[in-house]
Amino acid sequence: MSELQTFVLPDAVTGQPSDIELAGQMIRAWRRDGIFQVAMSDEQEIKTERALEASRRFFRLPLEAKAKCVSDLTYSGYIASGEEVTAGEADYSEIFTVCKDVSLEDPRVYGKWPCHGPAPWPDEDYRQRMAAFTGELGSVGERLLELTALGLGLEPDALTRLTRDGWHHMRVLRFPALTSRTARGIGAHTDYGLLVIAAQDDVGGLLIRPPVEGEQRNRNWLPGESTAGMYENEEPWTFVTPVPKVLTVFPGDILQFLTNGHLLSTPHKVRLNTRERYSMAYFHEPAFDTCIRPLLGPPSRELIHYGTHFTNMFMRCYPDRVTTRRILEESRLTTLAWLREASMVSSAPVRVHSRAMT
Repeated sequence: MSELQTFVLPDAVTGQPSDIELAGQMIRAWRRDGIFQVAMSDEQEIKTERALEASRRFFRLPLEAKAKCVSDLTYSGYIASGEEVTAGEADYSEIFTVCKDVSLEDPRVYGKWPCHGPAPWPDEDYRQRMAAFTGELGSVGERLLELTALGLGLEPDALTRLTRDGWHHMRVLRFPALTSRTARGIGAHTDYGLLVIAAQDDVGGLLIRPPVEGEQRNRNWLPGESTAGMYENEEPWTFVTPVPKVLTVFPGDILQFLTNGHLLSTPHKVRLNTRERYSMAYFHEPAFDTCIRPLLGPPSRELIHYGTHFTNMFMRCYPDRVTTRRILEESRLTTLAWLREASMVSSAPVRVHSRAMT
């Protein structure tokens, strides 16, 4: 495959002709390749490198120190190699998950909302570097969603109205060097969120599966339709060559749901390389208590309550984690059911412009 298409984002999306042209190019790239790249500014590159440096420092800590960065309230924190499982097989990545850092004094925490609580940061420097990096990606995510809406013929804020106070989060990953035991970093899967924005070092290991005409893609948000392990050993898979000063961007399950399959969630996997590898995958998400319905296609009664979806996905990935046990022991899923009902009452349809999709 030729090099991935790389786009330069405007400082602001205003709906001018150049924005509409860019939006159409983005949609076509996703439908053709499943992924594209966004050029980083000098400031974004500096913050990316600082976040990667902090990640290397954290993962080089002794296991006992890393293992202390775990919370029973939130899924933020350390995940040891082998703790995460894809399609029944252990993945060989170490992870630090960065979720929204919610104070113990917040009403959502003492109201027993699942997944809410303070992040177990290893130190203040790590917190500041991750906050600076995710702040930059938050701006990128909002502009990408505005352009995506334009490219789909939707109102410019059709997607960003869902991401106000979004449950944005990130997985900071370290992959060990290849050994004789396994080449597996992470098994084939799609990401459960809205929009994935990722940075990687110069080692390489990410492979993505582009859209294939006539190929069935499971709806990962439905019970019994997991995408884990799908097409693991079936071509085509595209190696994403590391390129300096770019972010890679692809749709997640929520964007597939919202567009009624016009944009497909991109399957991807990671293979270990001859050197250890670091990457950071940021997820630009709807608000935790938001209910969403498809924005394209015929009217549908199907909906996803994002907080329930997020909680279910993490409980599925980490059934033995202390956070999962506390959710079950304290019946916190009851709170989710109440939030879902309340969101259904307040949700409203999003109108679609008459301009045809590109």
